[in-house]
Amino acid sequence: MLAFLPSPSSNGVHLGPFFLHAYGIAYAFAVVAAVAITAHRWQAKGGGRELVYEVALWGFPAGVIGGRLYFLATSWNEVPPHWWGPLAIWEGGLGIWGGIAAGTLVGLWVLRRRRANIPAFMDAAAPALLVAQAIGRIGNYFNQELFGGPTTLPWGLEISPAHRPPGYAQYATFHPTFLYELIWNLLLAGALVWLGRHRHIRAPGLFALYVAGYSFARIGEELLRVDPAHHLLGLRLNLYVATILCLAGLAWFLRIQRVRVRGRTVRRGGALLAAGGALALAGCGQAGHTDGQKPTSRAPAESSASLIAARVNTPGRGRAPASRRA
Repeated sequence: MLAFLPSPSSNGVHLGPFFLHAYGIAYAFAVVAAVAITAHRWQAKGGGRELVYEVALWGFPAGVIGGRLYFLATSWNEVPPHWWGPLAIWEGGLGIWGGIAAGTLVGLWVLRRRRANIPAFMDAAAPALLVAQAIGRIGNYFNQELFGGPTTLPWGLEISPAHRPPGYAQYATFHPTFLYELIWNLLLAGALVWLGRHRHIRAPGLFALYVAGYSFARIGEELLRVDPAHHLLGLRLNLYVATILCLAGLAWFLRIQRVRVRGRTVRRGGALLAAGGALALAGCGQAGHTDGQKPTSRAPAESSASLIAARVNTPGRGRAPASRRA
């Protein structure tokens, strides 16, 4: 019985003379799922499917462009060194923050032109976006990217040597952080659907919780990930983005619901956020299987502090051969 998850043998399939990348296939299914779920939920609110299709027609390409621009702005050193490198989205490289921002803004523009109920539409789309993001993460598995630090846990993911970042070549199994996010997104989508049916949530409260909930998960994920990233004061840039959006989403939700927050509530929320970060850091201390070891053997565990120091101080951590961050 394997004590780890094996890595895929290929990142796509051949169809005649064409090679279909799993990354692109996953995103195609993600778009279909998002449109179908949003259309069903919007129709249940008395809206028409045609509006959903129109929003998707404009919002999806805007999201791709926004995601690529965010990637180019924050990960320019990982763009393929060719004249067509900035356009090579088939090789990965879509920043989720830029994709959500651009897609949402263009979608709001369409809704405003059609004089639709914008808050209600945003709530209808929130769970669908989470499901789409979960499906999109499957492409990261085939690309062997967006993984965390070394681990010996049974669900540790085997990463081939060519995809391991500098400083981690001796390890074979890593935290599948994209899988953690996939599971979280589906759970959060289910929670939003339940809240919408069983609790009175002022629109677009569900969308605000989507922003806060997804960003909260990204805080823990960014503490675990070891793929190349730009750092600020020793921490990954996306960690700051996720923290700001998480707090902004919570503040937005409370404002929508017109909830007054007491000082004790704020302190408890801060304690929970700190506890989540501590748990994520504790997970970083699991050292992965090293090459040459049997999968069931355990490598000596490194402390969280030493792993963080390695991430900050390891020379040449600017780039990995096949990393496509989001």
